[in-house]
Amino acid sequence: MKRALLLLLLAIGAGNLSAQTANDSLPKLDPKLKASLNAVDQIGYQMAMRYSDPQMAKTKLFELMVRNPEDLRYMEALGSLYFDGGQFASAALVAMDILQLNDKNVGALEVAAYSLEQLGALDRALPHFESLYLLTGDNFSLYKSAFIQYNLKRYDEAMNSVTMLVKNAKADEKIGFPKSQTETQEVSMKAAALNLKGLIYLDQNSMAEAKTAFNEAISLDPAFDQAKENLKKTN
Repeated sequence: MKRALLLLLLAIGAGNLSAQTANDSLPKLDPKLKASLNAVDQIGYQMAMRYSDPQMAKTKLFELMVRNPEDLRYMEALGSLYFDGGQFASAALVAMDILQLNDKNVGALEVAAYSLEQLGALDRALPHFESLYLLTGDNFSLYKSAFIQYNLKRYDEAMNSVTMLVKNAKADEKIGFPKSQTETQEVSMKAAALNLKGLIYLDQNSMAEAKTAFNEAISLDPAFDQAKENLKKTN
C-alpha cells in the first residue's frame, strides 16, 4: 500500500495527463470509420465484462478513450474497473483526471475519495468527501469528512461537521460498524455522529463531555458496541 501511495504521489507531482491532452496531436479519423471502430470496441468491452475479463475490458476502454477524448464515460468506466479491482492508485489518478475536466463529476469524486482513503492519503481524500457532501447533501459523505478530520486532528472542523450531522441525520439512515472480522453492526447515523463527537472530546481529554456524547449515542442505539467500549475510557 505504501508503494502504491508513493507511485500515486509521483504521478501527481509529474502533472495530470488527461485523455484530452494526450490526444491533441492525433490525426482526425473519418467519422464513419471512427463510428465503426467505436462500435467494435464497445462490443468487445461488453463481451469482456460478460466473461469477467477486466484486463481486456480495460484495453477496450483505453482504445475508446484515445479515440473519444471528449467522452468521459470511458474514463469513468476505467476508474470503476480499477477501483473494483483494488488498484486504488490507478483509480485515483483516473478520477482526478476526470475532475480536471469536470470538478462536479460525482462518480469521479467518489472514486477519488475512497481510493485515496484506501491508500492512506487522508489529507488528499478529505476535499473530495467534502465536495461530495456539498454537491449531493449525502450525510455519509459528511460523516466520512468528519471522521477524517478527526483522524487528522483537525478537531474544530470535525466538531463542526459532527454538529451538522447530528442536526441533519435522518431517522432511517444507518451506518455499519465492524463487530468482528465477519460481522457488521448497523447503527443510526445520529448515534454514529454522537459517538464520533465523544471521540473528539476524548482526544482532547474532556472526559465529562465525552461521557455525555457516548451516553447519548447509546440511548439512541442501546446495542451500539463501540459506543459502550468508548464509554469505558471515560471512567
